[in-house]
Amino acid sequence: MSKTTFGWVLTPNARDAEGALTLHKNNDHYIANLGSVFDTIWVEDHFQWDTIPVVECWTALVYYAAKHPNFQFGPLVFGQSYRNPALVAKMFSTLYWLTEGRMIAGIGAGWKEDEYKSYGWAFPKDSQRIAELEEAVQIIRTMWTQSPASFEGLFYSIQDAFCEPRPDPPPPLLIAGGGEMLTLRVVAKYADWMNVGFCPANIFARKLGALKGHCDEVGRYYEEIKKTYYALISISEEKMEPIQREGLYFIQGTPTDVTTELRDFINLGVEHIMIKFVDFPSTTGLNLFKEEVVPHL
Repeated sequence: MSKTTFGWVLTPNARDAEGALTLHKNNDHYIANLGSVFDTIWVEDHFQWDTIPVVECWTALVYYAAKHPNFQFGPLVFGQSYRNPALVAKMFSTLYWLTEGRMIAGIGAGWKEDEYKSYGWAFPKDSQRIAELEEAVQIIRTMWTQSPASFEGLFYSIQDAFCEPRPDPPPPLLIAGGGEMLTLRVVAKYADWMNVGFCPANIFARKLGALKGHCDEVGRYYEEIKKTYYALISISEEKMEPIQREGLYFIQGTPTDVTTELRDFINLGVEHIMIKFVDFPSTTGLNLFKEEVVPHL
């Protein structure tokens, strides 16, 4: 089994308007403290959380990738509906070229309905959004490997499109989502990396079982897909009141607790773990993780 590596998920939104004044400074301070333990930095792709100030994903990625050349960067993940897929292919290709390979192309079907409606995008049912995702990743792959590129689908099409300079080799394509019938089938067919987050290890194991089944059906070698997990971590020296939030699972407790639970994911084959520490902007949790968890993994 290859060594498990770690990424940090940048905080894209402040808790309130006053927090927005220091959000940028806090993120920079946090990055300065990541050290050599973390290889990647990720940005979520959202536009609004009610009145909370939010930075736009791609703008932030480009800025931080230029400012911090020691890390790889990627969206976790682009909502496929938000941008034309041919444009996305070009955006990914350009940043991959400019950063000399420090970019991972993350994409998913999208889910935040209020955001779609507020910004004027249609929000079709899940099955259609996943079908759109499948066409989008086919266009991205085609744009990266053919010149000119053409594709005719039900939702998207391109004709004699150029994406020069094409990435050679192409960046890793990460597809996020845990839908066991549809999304993980798209992962099995097209992804270099998979990502599921915010669930306990037993649920993640079930997702991997579904992915393996799809791989067998489509003739894909399951082991060639890199397994990644997005973790929300609350870590402290002493036991604290457990965090409970509907729809989200937290890895929480003492360094020993966190180590034990992360080891469960690693034993399932997880090779990269993206982390958001819930005590941001404090670096207390980050430092505990680096000093008392990572050495035992």
